[in-house]
Amino acid sequence: MRKAAKQIILCAVALAVLCTVCGFLFFRDYTAVIPLYRESSSGGISCSVAMPEVLEVTEVSADRGCLFVRVRPRQAGSTDVTIRTENGETMLFLRVDRFHGIYDYATGGFTGDVMAIAAVSVFLLLVSAIMAWHFRQARGPAFYAYSTIYYAGFSLFSLMSGLAVLFSLAEHLIAPASHSMLGVYSAISGASTRFMKLTMPLMLAFAVAMAMSNIALLRHERPVLQNVLGLLVSVLLVAGEAAGWLAVSRDFMGSEQEARILSTLQNTYATVFVYFQSMLTGSVICGIQAARHAPAYDKDFIIVLGCWFRQDGTLPPLLKGRVDRAVSFWREQKEKAGKEAFLVPSGGQGKNEPMPEAEAMRQELLRQGIPGGRILPETRSRSTLENMKFSGEIIHGLQPDSKVLFATTNYHVFRSGVWANQAGLPAEGVGSRTRWWFWPNAFMRETIGLLQKRWKQELLLLLFLIGFFGVLSLVVF
Repeated sequence: MRKAAKQIILCAVALAVLCTVCGFLFFRDYTAVIPLYRESSSGGISCSVAMPEVLEVTEVSADRGCLFVRVRPRQAGSTDVTIRTENGETMLFLRVDRFHGIYDYATGGFTGDVMAIAAVSVFLLLVSAIMAWHFRQARGPAFYAYSTIYYAGFSLFSLMSGLAVLFSLAEHLIAPASHSMLGVYSAISGASTRFMKLTMPLMLAFAVAMAMSNIALLRHERPVLQNVLGLLVSVLLVAGEAAGWLAVSRDFMGSEQEARILSTLQNTYATVFVYFQSMLTGSVICGIQAARHAPAYDKDFIIVLGCWFRQDGTLPPLLKGRVDRAVSFWREQKEKAGKEAFLVPSGGQGKNEPMPEAEAMRQELLRQGIPGGRILPETRSRSTLENMKFSGEIIHGLQPDSKVLFATTNYHVFRSGVWANQAGLPAEGVGSRTRWWFWPNAFMRETIGLLQKRWKQELLLLLFLIGFFGVLSLVVF
């Protein structure tokens, strides 16, 4: 994540320097655009500057139903420019700063504004490309990281925001009278709102699919909290989208200050919603890719993550699926690469369990024909993190520089990989399949558990995004 952040900062600095240099070299003048409600010839136009020592009018032309008034700065200050046509007169209110930049109070335009906004669009597109590139480069054990979720989720947000700004800028260039720079600024400040609108169909479809799978789950399982998380997420997504749509689609009549406050509240709400939406999207993408990952057949150790089993010592479908997946990979590797890995069933003895989970799995491994000398049980762990930590101690004690695989259920692969990295055990994962109605809710539970561990970092980033888009909304709407 730090490498990506450095690249993003470098892009921002490079674009800022480029804009500054080009501004001093090529964009000294400013062209104001004034809509004409009736056709007027440029010969019937005259201009007067209230304070000619501040700026001068160098050119006036009529085109595409607009007046284009080109002005050149002389010294810092503010002045009015009166443009008289056959149909009346219009006032411009311009300010020249000490760097000889010109700002147009009426439209929000400024010297080099098109170049600056184009740079913003390019920056957002570069951010998207950087995140997408890092996501593609995250392979093997490095894939299991919180940063991978950010890369997957926010690359899409940056891409759509960059395209939205680019589209608004194109509208300004094609029809500057009806699409002023203030509208372009609104496209930037309202990026979260626009993203929320564009992705609404996908989110609603996801919510419906999640609800359907959760209803099917409740027909087979008890209605406890952990079995209705998918349904709760579906309701929150639908309610959040509905609230956002109502907030931005209602007509507003009020003062300019009230409009700014309303715009700020709308964009703040959209920023919060889109942030969690992006994190959810990134988690889903990472979870699916982790579950479908096919590791190379070069592993020295295969950890089998334990879970609850029956009182008689037999394995329920969930745990047996993990053992079967580990044995399947073990046999495939032996057949294709001629390499016999050690199997490390990992899991301590929980309440109401007659023996450690590792021992129950060891017995199943023996029943499936795995040689006893290739099985190294780990019987102390009480959590996935401890699974990785204590299994890692066994592995490092035998072969420090080894290649490790872990087998678990498909929805649990990504989170288990994160715990493996935190335990200092680089490993890749494979997942056993579960019933279609069980997977989405279980995966949602894993996602919530994964993000819950970093709530402080998540809150800081969220507050930064709220502050950024909130300030923009107060300035423009």
